[in-house]
Amino acid sequence: MRLATYNVEWFANLFDNQDQLIVDDGWSGRQDVTRAQQIEALGKVFVALDADAIMVIEAPNTGRKQNTVKALEGFAKAFDLRQRRAVIGFANDTHQEIALMYDPDAISVVHDPIGEVTGRKGSPDAPRFDGTFRIDLDVDATEDLVRFSKPPLELGATTAGGTRLRLIGAHLKSKAPHGERTRNGIMRASIANRRKQMAQAVWLRARIDRHLADGQSVILLGDMNDGPGLDEFEHLFGRSSVEILLGENLYDPHARKVSQPRPGAVPTSARFKISGDGRYLQALLDYIMISQDLMAKNPVWRIWNPFEDEACWSIPELRDALLTASDHFPVTLDIDI
Repeated sequence: MRLATYNVEWFANLFDNQDQLIVDDGWSGRQDVTRAQQIEALGKVFVALDADAIMVIEAPNTGRKQNTVKALEGFAKAFDLRQRRAVIGFANDTHQEIALMYDPDAISVVHDPIGEVTGRKGSPDAPRFDGTFRIDLDVDATEDLVRFSKPPLELGATTAGGTRLRLIGAHLKSKAPHGERTRNGIMRASIANRRKQMAQAVWLRARIDRHLADGQSVILLGDMNDGPGLDEFEHLFGRSSVEILLGENLYDPHARKVSQPRPGAVPTSARFKISGDGRYLQALLDYIMISQDLMAKNPVWRIWNPFEDEACWSIPELRDALLTASDHFPVTLDIDI
C-alpha cells in the first residue's frame, strides 16, 4: 500500500463556487503560474504518485457555497484518478482544509474524532480537535487557551488486507511572522507563533499516546511547519514540534536524520522563493510518522523532490510538474498493510 501527504499551494483558487475546476489563463495564486498550468501539473503529479490514499494539506474550501469533497472528487474524475473518494473532518475558516483522497477498493475510512467536546472553556486532557486545549506551556502559572485554526483530521481506517489504523492528518501553526515589519514585531510574532505551534504539538502528541495505549497502529501525515534546528527561537522551548510528535515511539527516517548532531545532507520537502534576492529556501516540513508496530511491515519513505530524487529529476515531464504544482513536494510511504 502507498500512502502520501501533499501540501497543494492555493488549491482552493482552482475551483469556482460550484466546485468546478477553473481551467483558464488566469493566475492561480502561485507566482507566474496560471490556473490551467497548475491544474495540469497537479494532475500529472497525482497520476505519478498512484497512491492508495493521499492526505491533502491546504485542500479546497468548505463553506457556505463550496464543498471540499465535491471539489476533490471532481478533480479525481477529471484525471481518472483511482483516489476517487474524499473525506474531511472539521471544516475551518482559512480556505485550507485537510482532506483524504483515497481508493475505496484499497482502504475504507471514516472521520472518527475522539475526546471531550469542550467549546471555548477548554480542557487540559487533549480534547476533541475542534475544541480548546488548556496548557501552561512555559510553567509561568498562567494557562494558555489553544485552538487549531486547522483541526487535524482523525480517521479510522481499514485496509483491503484487513489492517486497522488510526490515520491523522495535521497542518500545524506556521511560525512565520506574517505582516510584521519591525525587528521587535518580528521577534514577538515569531515567539508567539512558535509557542502556539508547540502547544498544538503537545495536544496532538497526547492524542497519539492515547491511541497507542489502546493498542492501535498510528500514522501521522502532514505539514508540521517545523523540524529540528530550523530557526533561532527553538532554544527557547528546548526542542522542536517535530521532536515532540516523534517522542520515543513514532518514526520517520527524514525527521530522525535531521535530529542527529551532524546530519550531513538534509532531505527537504518544500521550496520557497525568497522575496527580493532571487534565491530559494528549502526546508523539511512534511512528514509521515508511523508507530513502532508498523516498522515490521517493510516501510519505505520517499520525498518527491526532483532536486534530490534522481527518478523524479530524470523524467522531465514529472520534474516540471512537481515544480509547477506546489511549493511543497509529496511524501510517500510504501508499506505492507
